[in-house]
Amino acid sequence: QAQFVESGGGLVQPGGSLRLSCTASANTLGHHATVWVRQVPGKEREAVSCISSDDDSTTYTSSVKGRFTISRDDAKNTVYLQMNSLKPEDTAVYYCAPGSTWACDGNYIEIWGQGTPVTVSS
Repeated sequence: QAQFVESGGGLVQPGGSLRLSCTASANTLGHHATVWVRQVPGKEREAVSCISSDDDSTTYTSSVKGRFTISRDDAKNTVYLQMNSLKPEDTAVYYCAPGSTWACDGNYIEIWGQGTPVTVSS
Protein backbone atom coordinates (compact mmCIF):
# COMPACT_ATOMS: atom_id res chain seq x y z
CA GLN A 1 0.00 0.00 0.00
CA ALA A 2 1.32 3.41 -0.92
CA GLN A 3 2.54 5.53 1.95
CA PHE A 4 3.49 9.15 1.67
CA VAL A 5 5.31 11.38 4.12
CA GLU A 6 4.72 15.10 3.68
CA SER A 7 6.87 17.87 5.14
CA GLY A 8 7.87 21.47 4.69
CA GLY A 9 4.77 23.33 5.83
CA GLY A 10 4.74 26.22 8.25
CA LEU A 11 3.71 29.79 8.90
CA VAL A 12 4.56 32.32 6.22
CA GLN A 13 3.53 35.88 5.47
CA PRO A 14 1.51 36.72 2.39
CA GLY A 15 3.81 36.90 -0.61
CA GLY A 16 6.23 34.43 0.93
CA SER A 17 7.36 31.02 -0.26
CA LEU A 18 7.48 27.46 0.98
CA ARG A 19 8.65 24.20 -0.54
CA LEU A 20 6.72 21.10 0.40
CA SER A 21 8.18 17.62 0.08
CA CYS A 22 6.42 14.32 -0.42
CA THR A 23 8.44 11.14 0.00
CA ALA A 24 7.22 7.69 -0.99
CA SER A 25 8.57 4.39 -2.18
CA ALA A 26 10.21 4.21 -5.57
CA ASN A 27 7.60 1.68 -6.65
CA THR A 28 4.76 4.05 -5.87
CA LEU A 29 6.30 7.10 -7.52
CA GLY A 30 7.36 5.07 -10.52
CA HIS A 31 3.93 3.66 -11.29
CA HIS A 32 1.53 6.38 -10.21
CA ALA A 33 1.19 10.06 -10.80
CA THR A 34 1.60 12.10 -7.61
CA VAL A 35 -1.12 14.56 -6.68
CA TRP A 36 -0.88 17.35 -4.12
CA VAL A 37 -4.23 17.81 -2.42
CA ARG A 38 -5.14 20.44 0.16
CA GLN A 39 -7.93 20.62 2.67
CA VAL A 40 -9.31 23.41 4.79
CA PRO A 41 -11.27 22.17 7.82
CA GLY A 42 -14.94 21.97 6.96
CA LYS A 43 -14.34 22.12 3.22
CA GLU A 44 -13.82 19.51 0.55
CA ARG A 45 -10.36 18.46 -0.48
CA GLU A 46 -8.98 20.24 -3.52
CA ALA A 47 -6.45 18.77 -5.92
CA VAL A 48 -3.81 21.44 -6.38
CA SER A 49 -1.23 19.94 -8.69
CA CYS A 50 -0.17 16.67 -10.28
CA ILE A 51 2.94 15.26 -11.93
CA SER A 52 2.84 12.13 -14.03
CA SER A 53 5.18 9.24 -13.38
CA ASP A 54 5.90 8.65 -17.05
CA ASP A 55 6.68 11.89 -18.86
CA ASP A 56 6.72 14.40 -15.98
CA SER A 57 3.77 16.26 -17.42
CA THR A 58 2.12 18.52 -14.86
CA THR A 59 -1.26 20.04 -14.10
CA TYR A 60 -2.33 22.84 -11.77
CA THR A 61 -5.63 24.09 -10.49
CA SER A 62 -6.32 27.56 -11.84
CA SER A 63 -5.90 29.36 -8.52
CA VAL A 64 -2.23 28.33 -8.21
CA LYS A 65 -1.07 28.50 -11.82
CA GLY A 66 1.98 30.67 -12.17
CA ARG A 67 2.66 30.56 -8.42
CA PHE A 68 3.18 26.85 -7.65
CA THR A 69 5.58 24.44 -9.33
CA ILE A 70 5.55 20.67 -8.91
CA SER A 71 8.67 18.63 -9.58
CA ARG A 72 10.19 15.27 -8.78
CA ASP A 73 13.59 13.89 -7.81
CA ASP A 74 13.57 10.17 -8.49
CA ALA A 75 16.95 9.69 -6.85
CA LYS A 76 15.39 10.86 -3.58
CA ASN A 77 11.94 9.30 -4.17
CA THR A 78 10.51 12.75 -3.54
CA VAL A 79 8.01 15.05 -5.18
CA TYR A 80 8.19 18.75 -4.37
CA LEU A 81 5.67 21.57 -4.45
CA GLN A 82 7.34 24.96 -4.64
CA MET A 83 4.82 27.58 -3.54
CA ASN A 84 5.56 31.23 -4.28
CA SER A 85 3.52 34.40 -3.84
CA LEU A 86 1.48 32.69 -1.16
CA LYS A 87 -1.94 34.07 -0.30
CA PRO A 88 -4.07 33.65 2.82
CA GLU A 89 -6.46 31.49 0.80
CA ASP A 90 -3.64 28.96 0.33
CA THR A 91 -3.88 28.16 4.03
CA ALA A 92 -4.70 24.45 4.37
CA VAL A 93 -3.27 21.08 5.26
CA TYR A 94 -1.44 19.75 2.22
CA TYR A 95 -1.34 16.06 1.42
CA CYS A 96 0.06 14.02 -1.43
CA ALA A 97 -1.72 11.04 -2.88
CA PRO A 98 -1.06 8.54 -5.66
CA GLY A 99 -2.86 9.01 -8.91
CA SER A 100 -5.06 6.16 -10.07
CA THR A 101 -2.73 5.68 -13.03
CA TRP A 102 0.62 7.03 -14.20
CA ALA A 103 -1.14 9.97 -15.82
CA CYS A 104 -2.59 13.16 -14.38
CA ASP A 105 -6.22 12.39 -15.24
CA GLY A 106 -7.86 14.13 -12.33
CA ASN A 107 -8.21 10.99 -10.27
CA TYR A 108 -6.31 9.91 -7.19
CA ILE A 109 -6.41 7.20 -4.58
CA GLU A 110 -7.47 8.38 -1.15
CA ILE A 111 -4.55 7.13 0.88
CA TRP A 112 -3.54 9.83 3.30
CA GLY A 113 -0.43 10.54 5.29
CA GLN A 114 -0.30 13.01 8.14
CA GLY A 115 -0.17 15.99 5.82
CA THR A 116 1.76 19.20 6.37
CA PRO A 117 -0.02 22.38 7.49
CA VAL A 118 0.51 25.65 5.67
CA THR A 119 -0.63 28.91 7.23
CA VAL A 120 -0.37 32.16 5.29
CA SER A 121 -0.95 35.08 7.60
CA SER A 122 0.53 38.40 8.55
